[in-house]
Amino acid sequence: MRELPVFGGRLIDVNVIQAFKIGELTVAPGGTILLEQARASHLFTVLSGWAFRYKTLEDGRRQIINYALPGDFLGLQSSMSETLGHGIEALTDSVLCVFPRDKLWTFFASDTQLAYDVTWLAANQERSLDEQILSLGRRTAIERIAYLLWYLFDKARGLGMTKRNQLDMPMRQSHLADTLGLSLVHTNKTLQRLRKERSIELDDRTLRIINEDALKKLARVDDVENATRPLI
Repeated sequence: MRELPVFGGRLIDVNVIQAFKIGELTVAPGGTILLEQARASHLFTVLSGWAFRYKTLEDGRRQIINYALPGDFLGLQSSMSETLGHGIEALTDSVLCVFPRDKLWTFFASDTQLAYDVTWLAANQERSLDEQILSLGRRTAIERIAYLLWYLFDKARGLGMTKRNQLDMPMRQSHLADTLGLSLVHTNKTLQRLRKERSIELDDRTLRIINEDALKKLARVDDVENATRPLI
């Protein structure tokens, strides 16, 4: 059993997790982890890889809500309602720890700190949605992209996934467009503008932060946002 930050970034005792865990799931890029509007019987934590949460409109248009990295908890909403209001798809080859949905509350009762951590996680996800709404409603296109790239880099950095201000980012421009409510053409043009600012380099799905202070200023990242690092 790998010891990872399973809930809210806190390392959980291996024996506690082993008693709750029923297996591991390997998902290929593009594979479904949780189906939108389905009733999920399992919950997951990401052991390795990237995934994303999304919602779709009746005409097939997709809104990506956030991205999941190692340590993130998936499927909590399905434990609060009959169906899941969003889908979750693997962005890369991913390995997930699988837990039975119907034993969640028993598990929480055995570990009150864990229950607190999940409450904290849910609160931070709500705050993250506030930032997403702000981006879609008030930030300009270049501010939206700057904020998303900085956020993903900062979150990955906290997980030890960056190296020398560089991050391998598996998403395509279509994923960025679906996250930020922009057309693919507008996303491409805005990325070109951002490159000209010389705060980042982005090529071959590799993000390099050249001037983080400039990027944060362009993204309008305030001191409170930087300190709390909400989950997007």
